[in-house]
Amino acid sequence: MRGEQDKQPVLFSYVSQEDRIPQNHPLRNLRKLIDPILEQLSSRFERLYSQTGRPSIAPEYLLRAMVLQILYSIRSERLLMEQLDYNLLFRWFVGLSMDAAVWDHSVFSKNRDRLLDGDIAELFLAQVIALAKEKHLMSDEHFTVDGTLIEAWASHKSFQKKTKPSGTDINDPGNATVDFHGEKRSNDTHQSTTDPEARLFRKGPGKESKLCFMGHLTMDNRHGLVVAVRYGQATGRAEREAAQAMLKALQKKHPRRRLTVGADKGYDTHEFTEQLRRLNVTPHVAQNTAHRSSAIDQRTTRHPGYQISQRFRKRVEEIFGWLKTVGLLRKTKYKGVNRGGWVFSFANAVYNLLRIRNILSATA
Repeated sequence: MRGEQDKQPVLFSYVSQEDRIPQNHPLRNLRKLIDPILEQLSSRFERLYSQTGRPSIAPEYLLRAMVLQILYSIRSERLLMEQLDYNLLFRWFVGLSMDAAVWDHSVFSKNRDRLLDGDIAELFLAQVIALAKEKHLMSDEHFTVDGTLIEAWASHKSFQKKTKPSGTDINDPGNATVDFHGEKRSNDTHQSTTDPEARLFRKGPGKESKLCFMGHLTMDNRHGLVVAVRYGQATGRAEREAAQAMLKALQKKHPRRRLTVGADKGYDTHEFTEQLRRLNVTPHVAQNTAHRSSAIDQRTTRHPGYQISQRFRKRVEEIFGWLKTVGLLRKTKYKGVNRGGWVFSFANAVYNLLRIRNILSATA
């Protein structure tokens, strides 16, 4: 028998929002991990807001919404607000009731900027790392370092001479024609008018040059969790300098313990390996013998731990792959080192939360 359409809308719903979310939904376990962290950051949130004036969006709502934006690769705040308006799962995760009004996308962005101007992302990542240590999911001896290029929100057309006089194209004043073909350009003489902190960089010979930044991280070799991050301008020495800074900070936490660090061939320099040895860190760096002698000799390669580090260090590419395909970091829409670094730290914290949830679920 054919069923009839019921065109009379129901005035009230007798099924609660909590009951509509499946008990085995992956976001349930994720929220159980996030809520205690946000509770610990509550005192830090208090310092960011005035005690007078109109109430703004709760920072807990903002951060949960940003977690969803990264997890579901929502490319803009406008689309995020649209999802929050009709997606019951998103409303439940953020903490909004079924009848609560959703914010305008511009209001959300302005309130989010208060968090961007603070150190909330670093504190959030630190709390996630502390959670992993509490669950005994991190090694305190064996790590991997690596860096990746993150394309800036700027085009080659915006990369112009620093001393170039300002002017407009009479044919198209809003989008002036720029012909840079045949012009010698470098970061010393040119600068992006869209994002002045972006640098023109190419990954290697024969590769295209791009305006970009560089993100660096230190990974724990036990479960592939992010231990430390750095974000800065793209230079030829940036990877080694960032790695040294991150490892120096790690060594301070374990001054009497000898660490090992895996890395690719780009870190195989005599200067870098000597600096690590002075920090009481054994450089398990891949040997680069293509054009010169390697700084890594049999003192390091003869040990079984070297081969283990070389095998596990490749996991770091999984993190970069997730950040770029899911975490909206193939091309950052945030200009400058500070704001881009905030989002880079926050995205790595979200990745860690996913890994912790998956590991705990597998061992339960």
